[in-house]
Amino acid sequence: MVIVLIFIAYLLGSIPTSVWIGKSFYNIDVREFGSGNAGATNTFRVLGKKAGIPVLIIDILKGTSAVALSFMSGFHPETAGFVELQLALGIAALIGHIFPIFAGFRGGKGVATILGIVICIVPAACALSLLVFLIVLFSSRIVSLSSMLAGVSFPFFLNVVLANHNQILTVFSFVVSILLIITHRKNIKRLLKNQESRVQLFAAKNK
Repeated sequence: MVIVLIFIAYLLGSIPTSVWIGKSFYNIDVREFGSGNAGATNTFRVLGKKAGIPVLIIDILKGTSAVALSFMSGFHPETAGFVELQLALGIAALIGHIFPIFAGFRGGKGVATILGIVICIVPAACALSLLVFLIVLFSSRIVSLSSMLAGVSFPFFLNVVLANHNQILTVFSFVVSILLIITHRKNIKRLLKNQESRVQLFAAKNK
């Protein structure tokens, strides 16, 4: 049962929301434009908010729905085994998002899906990291920088501020932060060259 649930979680994560919406409604593969990424941020950049908002919501739901599969496992909630299964399901969905079987294994960076995962498992740490994201975004208007700093702050909030004692969650928090840095390698290069694009907050996008 656990193996089946993990496989289903991977398939959920593999749903290439931005690619399908782009091709179905705009006849565009978002991976061929902008940053070349199949995520919500690039969808906003290439197709505008009418496409970006649904992609963002669905990508978050991929993470939450994958974690919710844990309630079908028979594990008792709040036990160590239940939390470990939730993490396994979330990671499977995240891998699916980054390497989607339905889109040639060319996916997104996983920021929205990670958000969906941690909202379910550690909502307090998630809320604090989200606050970091918003503060950096409103001050810099750079989504990639906001995402990375929010990801790096996540282990601190979970393990120091909230005094987490679950070693599996600790490992997960550091894996998430490292993964976000790795998947944003190109963004880091552009940031160092002062070439990273900035979003126009509250501005209407004509598409």
